[in-house]
Amino acid sequence: MTSGTLRVIVVDDHTVMRAGVIALLAGDPDIEIVGEAADGLAALELVDRYAPDVALVDLRMPVLDGVATTTEIVARHPRTRVLILTTYDTDADIERGVEAGAIGYLLKDTTREQLADAIRAAARGETVLAPRVAEKLVARMRQPAPVPLTARETDVLNAVADGLTNAEIGKRLVIAEATVKTHLLRLFAKLDVNDRTHAVVVALERGLLRRAPGRPR
Repeated sequence: MTSGTLRVIVVDDHTVMRAGVIALLAGDPDIEIVGEAADGLAALELVDRYAPDVALVDLRMPVLDGVATTTEIVARHPRTRVLILTTYDTDADIERGVEAGAIGYLLKDTTREQLADAIRAAARGETVLAPRVAEKLVARMRQPAPVPLTARETDVLNAVADGLTNAEIGKRLVIAEATVKTHLLRLFAKLDVNDRTHAVVVALERGLLRRAPGRPR
């Protein structure tokens, strides 16, 4: 390693993606790939061993996901900057990554030059965001504060995510079908949507649902 070279690790559970990122950066004299890992736990071992300047971390991985990995790296090795590099750009994913302590959030359609520049900027302590991610964050900041859901509305929303009909929701929650419809109308208004499917999608983006939904009917 020459003086001024940035030490980087690449963390992604897809072998081809890891190889592609490493190949993209191979010709850059300022960047040295010192390790690669297929999950977050292995990534922590690499950080412990090499103390890299930057860790490129995928968001969704087995064993330990990108958010948990980022949290651990930031806590244990604050000098290692974490750049999320993922295909996911929902509001909930972005917020989780940033809140975990990532200094940047990039998407996998970034170019070689953009990726290399982002690594350099991250190493300097500068925040780096993909344009689409920055747009989403700005748009989210401009939105009025969301109206909180009641416990019963959350129950109804989860039932919708399970794919239940209004009648089935009523049976599960022991309420009248008309009451279910009333709760749905209030949910639609609070989430600014017009149908059940979009209610689930928006709820997932806002972190109101933390699991994979069924198929709303």
